[in-house]
Amino acid sequence: MIKIKWFKGQWLHITFSKIMLYLAMFVLVAFTALPLIYLVCTAFKPLDELFVYPPRFYVEHPTLKNFSDLLISLGSSAVPFTRYAFNSVLVTATIVFLTVIVSALGAYSLVKFKPPGGKTLFNLILMALMFSPHVTKIPSYMVVNGLGLINTYGALILPNIAVAYNIFLMKQFIEQYPDELLEAARIDGAGEFLIFIKMVMPALKPAWSTLIVFSFVNNWNDYFSPLIYVTSQTMKTLPLALQTISGGAAGMSVGRAGAVAAATFVMTVPTVIIFTIMQGKVMETMVYSGIKE
Repeated sequence: MIKIKWFKGQWLHITFSKIMLYLAMFVLVAFTALPLIYLVCTAFKPLDELFVYPPRFYVEHPTLKNFSDLLISLGSSAVPFTRYAFNSVLVTATIVFLTVIVSALGAYSLVKFKPPGGKTLFNLILMALMFSPHVTKIPSYMVVNGLGLINTYGALILPNIAVAYNIFLMKQFIEQYPDELLEAARIDGAGEFLIFIKMVMPALKPAWSTLIVFSFVNNWNDYFSPLIYVTSQTMKTLPLALQTISGGAAGMSVGRAGAVAAATFVMTVPTVIIFTIMQGKVMETMVYSGIKE
């Protein structure tokens, strides 16, 4: 055992087992981060390094030309890259905001108000968890088409607001909230909406923080929904824009390989940032909600 004098005179005990444990954890973290590191390196590679054989993991001469090519290649087309980015940001932000509100209100009503048929409704929500999201796309498309929402933001937003898993997750947390606090607030004259906003939502911060991460990642990277609900170029989102940048089914041209790498980097960075900011709350949710992954 090695003793090292640490912060404020405290002694840090270092054993061989701890060194091996930290070394193994470092290796696992580095191995897990390799795809992300490769993505970052590829985004800054010039064309001669992108097509070198055998492929290089690292970048020798980093450049920002790929990002300028991304803007130029789509800036000269009918729909600029900024339009795709705007669509993705608008649709994802709206879905994240509405799904948090709808899931919290729905779960709060089921748990604390216990409406007639509430148990049956919750059982239906649990049954919905058994179906793959792709199974429901055909009836969802029929409803969206019947409402005349094809090629609108409503087609991209409305089907993704009320998600069974999100309501289930919020219910797990709200069940732990004491009814005595709600009764005390009602006795003091607080309205139900004020109780929900001022008391319940702050207590549910780990839950809705997790919903923000899950909902953002799922909808930001959603390729299938825009593919079936949208036919207009001006309504496409970033996942579909990648197909446009790469040249579609005809295959990716050499000149656009750098733009594709830059676009992939632009799509990935927001999800990494969101998860990095919210990771503490996500871990807390996994502990207290009884959900293990």
